[in-house]
Amino acid sequence: MVCFNAGEKLKTTLENVLAQTCRDLEVIIKDGGSTDGSLEAVRPLTEGADVLVRVISEGDKGIYDAMNRAAALAQGEFLIFMNCGDLFYDEGVLEEVSRRIDGIEGERRKKGGATESAKPVPPRIYYGDRYLAPTQKVEYVSPKLTPLTCYRNIPCHQSILYSRDCFSQRGFEPKYRIRADYEHFLWCRFRTQTEFHHLGMCISRYEGGGYSDSEKNRKRSAQEHREITGMYLTPFQRFYCRAYLILTLQPLRKKLAESRHLSGAYNALVGAVYRRKRS
Repeated sequence: MVCFNAGEKLKTTLENVLAQTCRDLEVIIKDGGSTDGSLEAVRPLTEGADVLVRVISEGDKGIYDAMNRAAALAQGEFLIFMNCGDLFYDEGVLEEVSRRIDGIEGERRKKGGATESAKPVPPRIYYGDRYLAPTQKVEYVSPKLTPLTCYRNIPCHQSILYSRDCFSQRGFEPKYRIRADYEHFLWCRFRTQTEFHHLGMCISRYEGGGYSDSEKNRKRSAQEHREITGMYLTPFQRFYCRAYLILTLQPLRKKLAESRHLSGAYNALVGAVYRRKRS
């Protein structure tokens, strides 16, 4: 969790994390030097927790630099980055995630036998869906990470569990102020041997209205998207993706997905399509 003068949101998210039924976890709060009393407000929670909670308050160069610093301190096998104000979908998320990861990795060992067990395990990314607070509906992500999927809709980092070695070569690139997590995800997908697994469950509750949602930052986000996709997708792939979005009425579909009244039906249809792809 990274924060700077987060107010009550820091406490809200920390309480949600500490309520998880899974207790095999470590919480790292990377604070940028808050002066609003938010750290003092959560001290009873950090000192009374029955899991390891570490608070590091020092200057940094922004959100993604803070996330890199926190990742470097982590001792656990998997990392997840939660923004202040965002929540896990329910109290059993991490326990269920752990069960599903154990099942997937157990199947890998069973299929590979002794030979597979002797091989180094590649970096892994496990991801799921998110609940959008503004529309009060679940937003589904594709179980297949095609170039088109990576161009238009990757999972949010609040619903991604990275194996720690996803950051052994490099972390988030802080020069991208809005989309460093997107760039890192595409780097893992197209430049490394990272394995990707869709868990088929809702992991996070996304608050919305954050840093990337302002008008100014939406413009910067679009600029960064163009630069990043130019690094990882071919000109033909980018042309195909843009043409596909135009022909399939992407602006209209976006409005449906964000509508309080229509998003439920629309996202349910998307979820049904993705479940069919998984089967």
